[in-house]
Amino acid sequence: MAKKSVIARNEKRIKLVAKYAVLRAELLKAGDYEALRKLPRDSSATRVRNRCVLTGRGRGVYAKYGLCRHMFRKFALEGKLPGVKKASW
Repeated sequence: MAKKSVIARNEKRIKLVAKYAVLRAELLKAGDYEALRKLPRDSSATRVRNRCVLTGRGRGVYAKYGLCRHMFRKFALEGKLPGVKKASW
């Protein structure tokens, strides 16, 4: 389980990205890099981390499911993810 402060920081970044998305797009289109530089750093989409919705784990996250590899495997084996089954050949 990730620390609550790390999860909260990422949530804050997600809100900032949404808040400044339109302004950032306009500035990029206009080529005004000085104004872009003055925006908050955390308003950039590259600073947002994909995290597991259950555990908050930041690495090994399947974006399609929003789960880390541990939770994905657990739910897949329990049959809680529709259309997912263990491979065998």
